Amino acid sequence: MNKKEKRVVALAAVFALVFGVAPAANAMHIMEGYLPPQFCIIWGVICIPFIVAGYLSIKKTLSKQRRSITILAMAGAFVFVLSSLKIPSVTGSCSHMTGTGLGAILFGPSAVSILGIIVLIFQAILLAHGGLTTLGANTFSMAIAGPFVSYGIYKLCKMLKINKYICIFLAASIGDLFTYCITSFQLALAYPSGNGGIMVSVGKFLAVFAPTQVPLAIIEGILTVVIIIGLETYAKSELKDLGLANGGEY
Repeated sequence: MNKKEKRVVALAAVFALVFGVAPAANAMHIMEGYLPPQFCIIWGVICIPFIVAGYLSIKKTLSKQRRSITILAMAGAFVFVLSSLKIPSVTGSCSHMTGTGLGAILFGPSAVSILGIIVLIFQAILLAHGGLTTLGANTFSMAIAGPFVSYGIYKLCKMLKINKYICIFLAASIGDLFTYCITSFQLALAYPSGNGGIMVSVGKFLAVFAPTQVPLAIIEGILTVVIIIGLETYAKSELKDLGLANGGEY
C-alpha cells in the first residue's frame, strides 16, 4: 500500500471515528419482522439478479485495476457510516443517509448492491439495525434502487455538461431521496391505507419521512462532493484507473 492509499484509508478511519457512533433505540431500516413473510420473500428474489450482476461487476473491475480495491473498501465504509446515523421517523423505520451515491459514481450501480447487502447484514447482526427477514426489501431500496437513480442522474448531468461537483451533489442527494420513495412504497404495499389504498399510504409515509430526509439528502450530497475532492487530492491515479478522472475533469 503506497502513501496515497494509506492517506485515503486514514481519512476514512477518521471519518468513521467522528461520525460512526450509531444511536441505538429506534435506529434501524425496515425492522426485523415488520414485513409479512410473502413480501420478505418477493423482495429477496427481486434482489438476486442485481446481486449477481454486482459480483460480476466488482470481479471485472478488480481484475483490471487491482489498486481500486482500496477505493472500493472506502466506498463500503462510507455506506456503513452514513447509513448508521439514523433519525427515528415512522413506526418500523427511520430516516438516515445512505452513502450509496459515492459507490455508484465510482464503480457503477451494480457494484453497490454488493457493498449495500454486506453493510445491511453487518448492521442487522451487530447493531440490530434492520433485520435478516427484511434484508431483501432494505437491499432493494438502499443498495439497488437508490444507486441506479444516482448513476442515472450523474450520467444525465454529465451529458448536459453541468459542473462535475453539481453532478455529484445532485446524484447523491436525489439517489438518497429515491431510496425513501421506494421504502415508502414497500411499506405501503404491506400496509395499504383503509381509505384510498396503496397510493394514499405511500403519500402518508412520504409525508412523515420528508421533514428529516430532505435535509439529510442535502448533507449527503455535500459529504459526497467532499469525499470526491479528497480522492482527487490523494488518489487521483486510482480515479484515472477507474476512468473517472482525466486532467482533473470527469
